[in-house]
Amino acid sequence: MVSAPSGKKIYIRNIQTIIMKQKKGFVLREVCGENAIVGEGLDAIDFGRLLSLNETAAWLWNEAQSQVDFTVESLADRMCEEYDVAPDTARRDIENIVKEWQKIGVIED
Repeated sequence: MVSAPSGKKIYIRNIQTIIMKQKKGFVLREVCGENAIVGEGLDAIDFGRLLSLNETAAWLWNEAQSQVDFTVESLADRMCEEYDVAPDTARRDIENIVKEWQKIGVIED
Protein backbone atom coordinates (compact mmCIF):
# COMPACT_ATOMS: atom_id res chain seq x y z
CA MET A 1 0.00 0.00 0.00
CA VAL A 2 1.26 3.49 -0.84
CA SER A 3 -0.17 6.97 -0.56
CA ALA A 4 -1.01 8.76 -3.77
CA PRO A 5 -0.29 12.51 -4.12
CA SER A 6 -3.98 13.15 -3.30
CA GLY A 7 -3.46 11.45 0.06
CA LYS A 8 -5.60 8.45 -0.91
CA LYS A 9 -4.16 5.05 -0.22
CA ILE A 10 -3.76 2.82 -3.22
CA TYR A 11 -2.93 -0.85 -3.32
CA ILE A 12 -0.36 -2.14 -5.75
CA ARG A 13 -0.43 -5.79 -6.75
CA ASN A 14 3.08 -7.05 -7.08
CA ILE A 15 3.23 -10.12 -9.35
CA GLN A 16 5.90 -11.59 -7.07
CA THR A 17 3.43 -11.80 -4.17
CA ILE A 18 0.22 -12.77 -6.01
CA ILE A 19 -0.86 -16.26 -5.00
CA MET A 20 -1.66 -18.24 -8.13
CA LYS A 21 -2.58 -21.78 -9.09
CA GLN A 22 -2.77 -23.79 -12.25
CA LYS A 23 -6.22 -24.04 -13.79
CA LYS A 24 -7.80 -27.47 -13.69
CA GLY A 25 -7.63 -29.39 -16.92
CA PHE A 26 -4.18 -28.23 -18.03
CA VAL A 27 -1.35 -30.74 -17.86
CA LEU A 28 2.23 -31.08 -18.99
CA ARG A 29 2.73 -33.81 -21.59
CA GLU A 30 5.53 -34.88 -23.87
CA VAL A 31 4.36 -34.43 -27.46
CA CYS A 32 6.69 -35.49 -30.26
CA GLY A 33 9.66 -35.19 -27.93
CA GLU A 34 8.70 -31.69 -26.73
CA ASN A 35 7.26 -30.57 -23.38
CA ALA A 36 3.83 -29.02 -23.88
CA ILE A 37 0.94 -27.80 -21.76
CA VAL A 38 -2.28 -29.20 -23.15
CA GLY A 39 -5.90 -28.97 -22.13
CA GLU A 40 -7.82 -32.10 -21.21
CA GLY A 41 -11.58 -32.58 -21.40
CA LEU A 42 -13.64 -29.45 -21.99
CA ASP A 43 -10.59 -27.29 -21.40
CA ALA A 44 -9.00 -28.84 -24.49
CA ILE A 45 -11.90 -27.62 -26.62
CA ASP A 46 -11.64 -24.05 -25.31
CA PHE A 47 -7.82 -24.00 -25.33
CA GLY A 48 -7.35 -25.59 -28.76
CA ARG A 49 -3.55 -25.45 -28.87
CA LEU A 50 -0.31 -26.68 -27.34
CA LEU A 51 2.02 -24.47 -25.36
CA SER A 52 5.57 -25.67 -25.90
CA LEU A 53 7.90 -25.34 -22.89
CA ASN A 54 11.65 -25.57 -22.68
CA GLU A 55 13.17 -27.81 -20.01
CA THR A 56 13.33 -25.06 -17.36
CA ALA A 57 9.76 -23.88 -17.97
CA ALA A 58 8.58 -27.50 -17.74
CA TRP A 59 10.43 -27.82 -14.42
CA LEU A 60 8.66 -24.63 -13.22
CA TRP A 61 5.26 -26.00 -14.31
CA ASN A 62 5.86 -29.17 -12.32
CA GLU A 63 7.11 -27.18 -9.33
CA ALA A 64 4.03 -24.91 -9.45
CA GLN A 65 1.86 -28.03 -9.55
CA SER A 66 3.60 -29.50 -6.49
CA GLN A 67 3.10 -26.25 -4.55
CA VAL A 68 -0.60 -26.04 -5.56
CA ASP A 69 -0.79 -22.34 -4.60
CA PHE A 70 2.39 -20.58 -5.66
CA THR A 71 3.96 -17.17 -6.10
CA VAL A 72 6.77 -15.95 -8.32
CA GLU A 73 8.81 -15.66 -5.14
CA SER A 74 8.15 -19.27 -4.06
CA LEU A 75 9.10 -20.56 -7.51
CA ALA A 76 12.24 -18.38 -7.55
CA ASP A 77 13.28 -19.72 -4.14
CA ARG A 78 12.94 -23.30 -5.38
CA MET A 79 14.75 -22.51 -8.63
CA CYS A 80 17.69 -21.04 -6.70
CA GLU A 81 17.81 -24.19 -4.57
CA GLU A 82 17.73 -26.45 -7.63
CA TYR A 83 19.88 -24.48 -10.09
CA ASP A 84 22.89 -22.18 -9.93
CA VAL A 85 21.04 -18.94 -10.64
CA ALA A 86 21.01 -15.52 -8.99
CA PRO A 87 17.76 -14.70 -7.12
CA ASP A 88 17.08 -11.52 -9.14
CA THR A 89 17.60 -13.37 -12.41
CA ALA A 90 15.32 -16.20 -11.30
CA ARG A 91 12.54 -13.79 -10.25
CA ARG A 92 12.75 -11.78 -13.47
CA ASP A 93 12.70 -14.87 -15.70
CA ILE A 94 9.87 -16.49 -13.73
CA GLU A 95 7.83 -13.27 -13.84
CA ASN A 96 8.04 -13.36 -17.64
CA ILE A 97 6.97 -17.01 -17.81
CA VAL A 98 4.12 -16.50 -15.33
CA LYS A 99 2.87 -13.45 -17.25
CA GLU A 100 2.75 -15.58 -20.41
CA TRP A 101 0.85 -18.34 -18.56
CA GLN A 102 -1.61 -15.72 -17.27
CA LYS A 103 -2.02 -14.23 -20.74
CA ILE A 104 -2.96 -17.56 -22.30
CA GLY A 105 -5.12 -18.56 -19.33
CA VAL A 106 -3.48 -21.68 -17.90
CA ILE A 107 -3.07 -20.22 -14.39
CA GLU A 108 -5.28 -18.04 -12.22
CA ASP A 109 -4.96 -15.96 -9.10
